[in-house]
Amino acid sequence: MATTKVFGYIRVSSTDQNEGRQLEKMLTKGIHERDIYIDKATGVNFERPFYQSLRNNLREGDLVYIDALDRLGRDYDGIKKEWQYITREINADIVILENETLFDSRKFKTMGDMGKLMEDQFLSLLSFVAQQERSKIKQRQAEGIAVAKAQGKHLGRPKLGLDTLSKNQHRTLEENYAEWKDGSIKAVQFMDMLELKKNTFYKIVKEYEATNELNKIN
Repeated sequence: MATTKVFGYIRVSSTDQNEGRQLEKMLTKGIHERDIYIDKATGVNFERPFYQSLRNNLREGDLVYIDALDRLGRDYDGIKKEWQYITREINADIVILENETLFDSRKFKTMGDMGKLMEDQFLSLLSFVAQQERSKIKQRQAEGIAVAKAQGKHLGRPKLGLDTLSKNQHRTLEENYAEWKDGSIKAVQFMDMLELKKNTFYKIVKEYEATNELNKIN
């Protein structure tokens, strides 16, 4: 059966990761950008908006290119289920670019029932490897966090306070605090001058006022 449409599916794990490498591969295959679906989301489950949109648009005879199996997902059972849904229920095809010679569902279809058996065995192996890699990553992350905690390192975003202000912010605070207090400068304007968000602004102002009171007492 002739391919009716060619799609590309790209997934990166988070919004700060770049999809450029995968996108370049898809464009090299001649896939139009409008037919390339990109998710910036975890691969733990398949409830990703663009993956679901691709899934809904697939028709019999269509072809989907994916860079690597773990870009489809990282859940062992989920990968098998999705692959079989696309290739057997929709009767579309998938090519994994990382293993293109080996993993092209069109090749297995030419082999009849034996092809299905071989496809399932290969898919089980590769999806198992993908899941094991995810488990290793999670383990390394957990070990790294444990070591950091043991060394007393602060994890997550740094806490913002009076002592974290830059010299320019300190000077702006000192020079304009009195005018803000008497209403000559609006709070929103003062926040912009200090480049602070509302909650952080009021937290730092309280610290500033408390510090001034202590200095007066001393």
